[in-house]
Amino acid sequence: MGKFNGHVYPGLYLFSYGLYQAAVVFKTSIANDSLLYPSRPPRNKRIWARLWEISYQGLLKIVTGSIFIIYVIFCLEDGLVLMSREVPPRFLFPKEWQHLTMFILLTLNGCVDVTSKNLLPQRCVLLEKGALVLVFCVLLILLVSHVQDSTGVELQVHSLLILVVFLLMLVLIAELWAPNALYLSMTETFLFLMMGSWLMQAGFILYRPISGYPWQDDDISDIMFVTTFFCWHVMVNALCLLGIYGISSFWHHCYRPRSKLMGSQEAPYDTHTEGPIYQLLPEVELSEKDDQALLLPESSP
Repeated sequence: MGKFNGHVYPGLYLFSYGLYQAAVVFKTSIANDSLLYPSRPPRNKRIWARLWEISYQGLLKIVTGSIFIIYVIFCLEDGLVLMSREVPPRFLFPKEWQHLTMFILLTLNGCVDVTSKNLLPQRCVLLEKGALVLVFCVLLILLVSHVQDSTGVELQVHSLLILVVFLLMLVLIAELWAPNALYLSMTETFLFLMMGSWLMQAGFILYRPISGYPWQDDDISDIMFVTTFFCWHVMVNALCLLGIYGISSFWHHCYRPRSKLMGSQEAPYDTHTEGPIYQLLPEVELSEKDDQALLLPESSP
């Protein structure tokens, strides 16, 4: 799993997740909606309402984590063995076991999301955020241990990845006290994009370099260019967020008037107990009682 595919595929998943999260954050910010409890589109059928309640992010984490777990287990020819048969026995495949632990945490985090949104009587946002913080705390510990035998270019690549994970963990911890803060959500989205794109870049740097030749650990210029590539990722991901914001703003200004028109056409069929129709009902009842009170003295002998 520590080869090219082991870096590119998880990085692609994290980058795609960051793109989706960026679209959600910018859409809610432009529409002045809530990040935790976004408004639902008007639906008349119950099946659409149930589909809207499904935690698709949690299901995606479960499916993706399960696929990666299967891949780690069967990527080795002799299978993923914990200990050798020698005397004394030795632990085998330490990095593969760390990868397996990371993907198990991703799957369990998806289970927590689905449980909170679909199984509990009331959604618990603190449980979801707390589970995500725990996942990244464990991930940070694993990554620090992951680079113990690394040197040169590989050490520099993983050190920059550890920096991103550490900053993301701090943002997630801050979201425990401010889960609906827009700036924290935007920072979290940017760090997810950085983590995914840099993980994909790490696969190319370590296993498929552009020059076709391995990087030289004793060449300081190679290590400096690794840091330069990381800075380029920062700029490209910032521009990517700016582009997503522009697309979201364009979509909102073009599609929003039509959605408001559809909402005004469906207004007579609204079943909510809030609105001018229900506010006029007490006044109608009071006017009827006044008319009855005026008629009673006239009808009495």
